[in-house]
Amino acid sequence: MTTPDDLLPVGLEDALPDRARTITTAMRAVLDAMDGHGYDRVRPPLVEFERSLAGRMDGVATRRMVRFTDPDSLRTLALRSDMTVQVGRIAATGMAAAPRPLRLCYAGDVAFLSADQLDPARQRLQLGAELIGADSVVAATEIVSVAIDALKAAGVATISVDFTLPDLVDTLAEDAMPLNTEQREAVRRELDTKDAGGLREAGGEAYLPLLYATGAFDEAIAKLAALDAGGVLASRIEGLRAVAEAIGARARVTLDPTERHGFEYQSWFGFTLYGEGARGALGRGGTYTIKGSDEAATGFSLYMDPLLDALAPMKTEEAQKLFLPLGHDRDAAARLRAIGWRTVAAVSNGDDAGALGCSHVLDGKEPKAL
Repeated sequence: MTTPDDLLPVGLEDALPDRARTITTAMRAVLDAMDGHGYDRVRPPLVEFERSLAGRMDGVATRRMVRFTDPDSLRTLALRSDMTVQVGRIAATGMAAAPRPLRLCYAGDVAFLSADQLDPARQRLQLGAELIGADSVVAATEIVSVAIDALKAAGVATISVDFTLPDLVDTLAEDAMPLNTEQREAVRRELDTKDAGGLREAGGEAYLPLLYATGAFDEAIAKLAALDAGGVLASRIEGLRAVAEAIGARARVTLDPTERHGFEYQSWFGFTLYGEGARGALGRGGTYTIKGSDEAATGFSLYMDPLLDALAPMKTEEAQKLFLPLGHDRDAAARLRAIGWRTVAAVSNGDDAGALGCSHVLDGKEPKAL
């Protein structure tokens, strides 16, 4: 019988065996792919001082963090809501003397005080990689490539990558399309909502063509280049073209140069990853600066829940389990586990192999199908 005390808070849920197994398998595949590209795994703590979590990057919202007082230091602690900022701290402190570029990866849970309108989850498994000490087209190309390889290793068959230019308004507003500070914020807001009327009212009529420089990469980048009469975007456009060329046929590439949601601390380049069948974005990445050390970095984060939507169902043979009767040959069982079998040992004569989800039973030294 379930009582009110057994219920979980809104936005939290248990991952039962089938889902937990799928999560673990996908997580291992992603970490192995990042490791294969030379990214070393770090494991930051779940809890840190709030100021540390909020002070390493622009755009980190402390209002979404679960906060409480440390009984030891009497300072405010917070559960991490983004592991990227923790990797930035590690790079700036414990690994400050390590050779650059520094390649680090991670996997762990993050938590939020409340859900947002787009995602009701208040706990997520975040995985990612950071290339620290490099801010170049080559670094951006590597990070996007690693992200694609990680998704493919996890089993995502069809991938789309949507590029954006997070500092686009600031770059154009300096000289090419001048705006004062107040106008810049208003123009960013209206571009985010794709509101042509609001953009005119905000004094951003010159920015209207940017709303239409979106879609398939080749067409959209050509439109963006045609708008860049002053050439202030030339290096960024050249960089986007180089990254897209490196991706080739491994993923579909699109462009939305004015997209800002989720890119609050990114600098010149950002990207969103999508997969066929997923409810939303699989992850995001881009270039940014680690505050305090003022070190440039490029990275990406993936989130497990939407990733699971994009994965094909687990093959039957991958879920096969071998029932081990009482008094079974332990050496034979160990040999079979070593080559990939999962075993379930009987603890009483009444154990039912079928009811326990087993597909085979150990008959002497070999598996026998039920």
